Amino acid sequence: MMMTDQATAIRPGEELNKTALEAYLQAHLPELTPILEIRQFPGGYSNLTYLLLTPGGEYVLRRPPFGANIQSGHDMGREFRVLQLLRPVYEKAPKPLIFCEDQAPIGAPFYIMERVSGIILRGQTVKEIAPNAEQMHLVCLSLINNLAQLHGLDIHASGLLQLGKPEGYIKRQVSGWIDRYYKAESEKIATMNAVAEWMQSHQPNDGPPALIHNDYKYDNLIFDDKQWGSIKAVLDWEMATIGDPLMDVGTTLAYWASPQEAKMLPLAAANPTWLPGNFNRLDWVEHYAAASHRDLSNILFYYVFGAFKIGVIVQQIYARYKKGLTQDPRFASLIQAVHFFGHRATTAIDLGHIGGT
Repeated sequence: MMMTDQATAIRPGEELNKTALEAYLQAHLPELTPILEIRQFPGGYSNLTYLLLTPGGEYVLRRPPFGANIQSGHDMGREFRVLQLLRPVYEKAPKPLIFCEDQAPIGAPFYIMERVSGIILRGQTVKEIAPNAEQMHLVCLSLINNLAQLHGLDIHASGLLQLGKPEGYIKRQVSGWIDRYYKAESEKIATMNAVAEWMQSHQPNDGPPALIHNDYKYDNLIFDDKQWGSIKAVLDWEMATIGDPLMDVGTTLAYWASPQEAKMLPLAAANPTWLPGNFNRLDWVEHYAAASHRDLSNILFYYVFGAFKIGVIVQQIYARYKKGLTQDPRFASLIQAVHFFGHRATTAIDLGHIGGT
């Protein structure tokens, strides 16, 4: 039997001020009051996601992580605006309801959106659901086809173009993520240093621009709990922008672990790309190329960049943990993941291909 994604008890130190939040909503969106209960979704390592239970239904609140630089990668106002622009042209974007810039109610800016119920595929979820190879094949196909659909949206007619500056996108991303890495560095990792150097001398020209999600993977998708392979919603638009869509593809592929790779790192195993029925990375690229009609002959660069970027994201989270800015016990061993993704990128460079067979 399929299990919907469940919210649980709030992690210590990440509680919300229910009284202040309810007072704000009573003044601005009274149909969301009274708040009967607040729970927290356990997945994710970045922005925090809560479930609000009310007599009128269930809603989702998103806020930045505690101890994060709100002005950088955790702009709630921008994420809310992405959903506002996207919702009219892409039905799988959750409906945004309200954005609060004032930090008084809960200590940080936040927004609230509709809750979309369904299946989010994570390590624990797949143990409970136990999908067979045929079911996972349908899920994998829908993930790839949906990404091609996203990359095919008309960014001009929709107004999505205002979300980014596509000219020089690759160059800015390479230099920006390298800079972020060294600012968050907690120990010298030779592979990450080598990848940073390699990327600067192997950058391709920007391809035709598109809307890119920038964190597209199984646990950011909600699947229909009655129909395998049917995506109901795409979540976590915090890094969405306009740029070369192959940068998006590279990040997704860097998350894509084979069975052998998943055994090396529990964090990689949490993204169930290793289950029978999934494409390997090479077949994944071939299917996306056919669905999107894009040239992926230089996919090695995009894959290496994706692996480096994930390593940097993990390093930033680990650095906050080391500084005592978050108490989440999941973060204690994240430095292993930084080593993992650095090694994955340098291995691909040495081999001259993305592997995953």
